[in-house]
Amino acid sequence: MANISVLILTKNEQQDLPGCLESVAWSDDIHVFDSMSTDDTVAIAEGFGAHVTQRDYGACKLSFGGDESAHRNWGLQNIPFKYEWVFVIDADERATQDLVTAMTEVVCAPKGFVAFRIQRRDYFLGTWLKHVQASPYYMRLFMHQKLRYDRLINPVSIADGPVGLVSGFLDHFPFSKGIGFWVERHNSYSRAEAQQIVENRKKLAFFSFKKAFAAKDFNECRFHQKELFYRLPFRPLIKFLILYVGKRGFLDGRAGFTYAMLQSIYEYFIVLKTREMESPFVK
Repeated sequence: MANISVLILTKNEQQDLPGCLESVAWSDDIHVFDSMSTDDTVAIAEGFGAHVTQRDYGACKLSFGGDESAHRNWGLQNIPFKYEWVFVIDADERATQDLVTAMTEVVCAPKGFVAFRIQRRDYFLGTWLKHVQASPYYMRLFMHQKLRYDRLINPVSIADGPVGLVSGFLDHFPFSKGIGFWVERHNSYSRAEAQQIVENRKKLAFFSFKKAFAAKDFNECRFHQKELFYRLPFRPLIKFLILYVGKRGFLDGRAGFTYAMLQSIYEYFIVLKTREMESPFVK
C-alpha cells in the first residue's frame, strides 16, 4: 500500500465519482473535498469509506463566485492528511496502474524533489487528445506543506523546492457529462479568466518576454506565456492555430478539430468578458 494520501475535489459529481474512487482504492487515506454538493456525492464518498470535508467554494467571494486557489490552499492547510505526500485528482480523472506504481516508487525515494508532474491523457469522442492539448503535464503529487496555488481560476501550482516528473498516465474524461456541460462550465471559467486579466492589468503585472520562453521553472514560464498571450490581438484565432496547427492537433482527427474549435470559442468568451469588464458603460 502506497504511503500517499488522496485528495478529490468535488461539486455534484455523483456520476463520475465512483469510477474515480475505484482508481484510488489503493490508498488508505482518501479525502473528498466537497464544495457543498446537492446530489449524492457525499453519500457515495462516505459509502466508499472516504473522509469528507465540505466547504463553500464561494467562501472567498468574488464577482464570479469564488477564488479557486484560496479554496484549494484552504484544503491543503486544514484537511488532516495521514501522509506527507498527497495525490490530487478530479472526479472525472482516473489513476492508471502504471501511474500508481510509479508514484509509490518516487515517494519512497524522492531524491530531493518536493513535487512531481504527471502526464494527463484527455479523451474526447473516444480519442486520446495526444497532440491538441496545450500542455499535458500537471503537478499532482507533492508534499502538501510544500505547495500552494495561485490565480483565481485554473490555478498555477507553486512548489517550494525542486519538481520532478513521474511516469505513467492520469486519464481524464472532460466531456463525460456532455458537451453542453463543458460549455456551461467554461462559460463560468471565462468570466473568472477575464477578471484575472483585469486585475493583472490594474496591478500592472510584471511581464518578461524572455521568461515566457526561457524560464527554467515550468510555472514561471507558463505565467509569462499567459501574460504574453493576453496581449495578443485575434487571440481566439491564434489559439486555434496554436492547438490545431502548431501542436499538430489535426493528427487527433475530428476530435482534435472539435476540441481546438471549442477552445477557440472559450477564448473568445474571455475576450468579450474582459472587454465588458473594462468598458466604462457597463456597471
